[in-house]
Amino acid sequence: MLLSRREIFKLAALGLSGASLPAAAFAPASAEPLLARPFFDVRSFGAAGDGKHLDTDAVNQAIAAAAAAGGGIVFFPAGSYACHSIRLRSFVALFLGPGATIRAAQSGGFDAAEPNTPWEAYQDFGHNHWHNSLIWGENLQDIADLGPGRIVAQTLARDFSPSSELPREDAPGAANKAIALKRCANVALRDFAILVSGHFGILATGVENLVLENLKIDANRDGMNIDCCRNVRISGCSVNSPHDDGICLKSSYALGEARPTENVTISDCYVTGGFAPGAMLDGSYRRLITHDFGEPTGRIKFGTESNGGFRNITVSNCVFESCRGLALECVDGGSVEDLSFSNLVMRDIRNAPFFLRLGARLRAPPGSSVGSLRRVSISNMMCDAPGNAMPAIIAGIPGHPVEDVSIRDVVMIQKGGGSPVMADAGPPEAERDYPEPARFGPLPAQGLFVRHVRNLECRHLEITSLAPDARAFVWLEDVAGASFFRLKASPPGRAPVFRLRAVKEFAVRASPPLADGTLGQAADARLP
Repeated sequence: MLLSRREIFKLAALGLSGASLPAAAFAPASAEPLLARPFFDVRSFGAAGDGKHLDTDAVNQAIAAAAAAGGGIVFFPAGSYACHSIRLRSFVALFLGPGATIRAAQSGGFDAAEPNTPWEAYQDFGHNHWHNSLIWGENLQDIADLGPGRIVAQTLARDFSPSSELPREDAPGAANKAIALKRCANVALRDFAILVSGHFGILATGVENLVLENLKIDANRDGMNIDCCRNVRISGCSVNSPHDDGICLKSSYALGEARPTENVTISDCYVTGGFAPGAMLDGSYRRLITHDFGEPTGRIKFGTESNGGFRNITVSNCVFESCRGLALECVDGGSVEDLSFSNLVMRDIRNAPFFLRLGARLRAPPGSSVGSLRRVSISNMMCDAPGNAMPAIIAGIPGHPVEDVSIRDVVMIQKGGGSPVMADAGPPEAERDYPEPARFGPLPAQGLFVRHVRNLECRHLEITSLAPDARAFVWLEDVAGASFFRLKASPPGRAPVFRLRAVKEFAVRASPPLADGTLGQAADARLP
């Protein structure tokens, strides 16, 4: 039972007035009334909403009553509802009215983390459990959590927290997720905000037909993790996550099978990692100086877990600010294919503007093999990173190239300043390491580092370094089939445009000062 925005606003207005909800008020032109089933106010079940008394039992009773009636809406009027684990039911929607807050109560009373043997070894603790959450559901259908209220989860664990006030994730009675869903279908999360969220603001694993719309998440670790899900629409969301990833797709082994994340659209979203948790929601945008990983994270990322792979995915019309660049990582097996990234604007990016990585970490059951990464398009991207000297990276491993990558209409403004020593650096393969651009160490390219790749097409690529840099603008190594059209590298003359090592079938056109031409093979060459 999913509601349109107009119906939600009607619900909020009626709920605030304390009126009952006549089904006819929501009747569509044809078909049954959307709200023909009952409406349940948590205060009618004894919720105090004062932020002091525990309201867990009252909320869960309201949800159980709605489920027993065949479905309904559980309404939270304005107030602060201190709760431990809230257990969702099929055909039930939670509606947080204006001024309503579900607040995580002190640790010690949340549901226990259920066992997930023998799969725990293949992903972090947080991905292996769902019940140890503020709000959770498993094996449900037709559920929703709707705004415009707020979820505040400052007491939730976040694993490596520097604060002794927060418990360990595996402590008895602790929880580490604001919302966790496992093997659910037809889910809508809309219009509410999450303030501080433990390890995850939202963890959805094995969910079919998932909508996340107009969410605002101010996290102290991951904003949202979408794991092994199919048919997902993420739109209009804003995520500030300085200590981890903002919007993160995964395909882990948490369900006991290698299941892909597929048929996903991410559009019209804003991700950042540069601000203190809470500073986006309160509008102050206070800068955070200290980050758990040295630099803010906050990005859109695919991986690290990739056992089942990713396919049929688009990311469009998104803004990155004060965070790391786009990351697409396939290191635990699985096939990553048919992905499109377009209309991206990035500002104050702290590492690789984009990072396409095929590796062999293989955190997976014995016998798993290296995956594949192919058919990726990046277009209409502008990256202004005046403090960043790290190039964009496309990296496979020996014998397992990244394949069929298209880069079009991309502008990158970089810090520059690379030394002659960096220009001849030989980065390690690091194929079994955790996939992060910094693991390669200094890179010998100003703008684009490409290694172990087959079939790369670049059209209208512009790279500008603000400081003199001895490194080549583009470094190609073990690349078969590379075509460049209208490459603009500035300022010209201070470094080679290309450094080619073990490159076959190379072509460049309309890219002064280079003359149009092709090379059948280059063992080690600088152009010009």
